[in-house]
Amino acid sequence: MDKFIVHGGRPLRGEVSVSGAKNVSLKALVAACLTTEEVIIENIPHISDFFVMVDTIKHLGGKVTMKDHSVSIHIPEFSRTKISLEKAAEIRTSSMFLAPLLARAKKAIIPNPGGCRIGARPIDRVVAGLEKMGAEITYKSEDGYFHAKTTHLHGATYRFEKNTHTGTETLILAAVLADGRTVLENAAEEPEVDELIELLCSMGAKIKRSKPRTIVIEGVERLHGTTFRIGPDRNEIVTLAVASAMTNGDITIKEANKAHLKAFLETYKKAGGSYEEKGDAIRFFVSDSLLATDIETAAFPGFMTDWQGPWTVLMTKAKGVSIIHETVYENRFNYVKELIKMGAHIELFNPEVKHPETVYNFNTEDDRKDYFHAARVVGGTALHNAVVTISDLRAGATLVLASLSASGETVIFGVEHLDRGYEHFEERLRQLGARIKRITE
Repeated sequence: MDKFIVHGGRPLRGEVSVSGAKNVSLKALVAACLTTEEVIIENIPHISDFFVMVDTIKHLGGKVTMKDHSVSIHIPEFSRTKISLEKAAEIRTSSMFLAPLLARAKKAIIPNPGGCRIGARPIDRVVAGLEKMGAEITYKSEDGYFHAKTTHLHGATYRFEKNTHTGTETLILAAVLADGRTVLENAAEEPEVDELIELLCSMGAKIKRSKPRTIVIEGVERLHGTTFRIGPDRNEIVTLAVASAMTNGDITIKEANKAHLKAFLETYKKAGGSYEEKGDAIRFFVSDSLLATDIETAAFPGFMTDWQGPWTVLMTKAKGVSIIHETVYENRFNYVKELIKMGAHIELFNPEVKHPETVYNFNTEDDRKDYFHAARVVGGTALHNAVVTISDLRAGATLVLASLSASGETVIFGVEHLDRGYEHFEERLRQLGARIKRITE
């Protein structure tokens, strides 16, 4: 078990690049399993989730070789069609292997998706879509697996009841080799989905967005190999932008795509933050005092749920009271009790919502009375050192941001959660002047 020791209070300054997008790299590995030919993915991040997916592909009979930040995947045929329960429990994208296994092997045995405990991760939307495409899927509670089979997948028109990033991508992956045309309605619009589409099209798939939130896939007989480079991780960009503001620093981030960050940049500017475009980079700094700013998380192009924690801790420095309303996941404020240890004034509550079934993206039947969906943050708080524990990936980034701003020495346990999505994060921060070190026990 590793921990971070952070001495806060030092402004972070300098120019930095970020890793390839986590939410593309994991799905790219699954896409590579749709062809018998070699697929090379460049600019992959060295994060623990990536290596879990690599191990899963090897378990299924694939050959995976890595060189620096490139990976080659070659899986001429599947030697197994059952995903390891142990590996699947570590990461939610394990469920996406349903698509290549059904498309090529005609059967799959997949456990419930795992990953961070920030919500129920409903797989029902994926199952319903695959069943409409010709799959038979049964969940057996005695072994905890979904047992799926098909004679062949065929095209279908399927409308997602609610936005689902991973669900959209899974059905795209299933449809590219299905017979006929598939139309996905109310499909996710996140940039990572479009990047996956770009990869699949480079492999010979026929996919297009016919109109907003509608994706049309014409099935093809086979896909071929390709070489594809993953773009920068926008979650890491936002984390570093907030680090700059939290520490009264001045950070320039390379390859920051403004279009993918629009909701954050607009809110950041509203709160008093400043940014300057410098070619393909963006410089983040704060010229004046930060102002309290309310946000509500939403699917793209809205304010991303993964930015909610970093924004909450940033608002502890703002003048006034901010309201943070989480609508994507039912249980994503686990980090708040740790911030309170550091002196933050935050109150969790449930706002009055007239039509929760339409406002909230999670399945309302997964909600519980002890889950809170909003936080009231009293700004102007000076954070201090504490011993804190990370509960999930984005909570980890949030606590690191708090520790960079806090006075004294903060000890952060549970670093393995942070390693799921950030490559050597402490080294990147040290390059910018942070006093942070990893201790392995």
